[in-house]
Amino acid sequence: MFKPEESALLAPRRDGVAGNGRLTAALGALLLVLLAAEGMTIPFLGQLREEHILIGMLLLGPVAAKLASTGYRFSRYYLGSPAYVSKGPPQIALRLLAPGVIFTTVALFGTGVALLLVGPNDQLDFLHKASFIAWFALMTIHVLGHILELPGSAFADWRRTVGPRLSGAGLRRAAVAAALAIGVVLALLSFSAAGSWG
Repeated sequence: MFKPEESALLAPRRDGVAGNGRLTAALGALLLVLLAAEGMTIPFLGQLREEHILIGMLLLGPVAAKLASTGYRFSRYYLGSPAYVSKGPPQIALRLLAPGVIFTTVALFGTGVALLLVGPNDQLDFLHKASFIAWFALMTIHVLGHILELPGSAFADWRRTVGPRLSGAGLRRAAVAAALAIGVVLALLSFSAAGSWG
């Protein structure tokens, strides 16, 4: 149990923990929308290959930001930050799942970018499809593990509230917008390559 003076010192740090949770949730909500759009291209990949590539590149900004926000929480917890330790770790099942989610995410997007750069390649194509299957299975469990808490946290910084707001809301909104903007830039830079990919 923390002493009163320790609790006062921890208050801003708890705001940081809650802020990290809100940022992670907002990025997660954005990713759900973009991943749904990407998923809709898969059954029609012959006709929508260019759209599939461009949405995939658009996803890179938000994916990198989500990995950074969750990686920050991970590092703060395991380095013993009192506010993060006080909040506690994620559920054990989600913690065990996390390395697989990260590995398959990096593999999926890494092979996708590699295919864009080198063009059609049977080995890379196989790895891209295999990583997608593994990623989809793990991500489904990951999303189901967070789905109930997502709406409240994801949109907390975006809705008007009565009373004091959690500090840093503007910075979190800017971070989400910046992640999306980076993805848009990457998609635009990939436009010609996506159009010529055979």
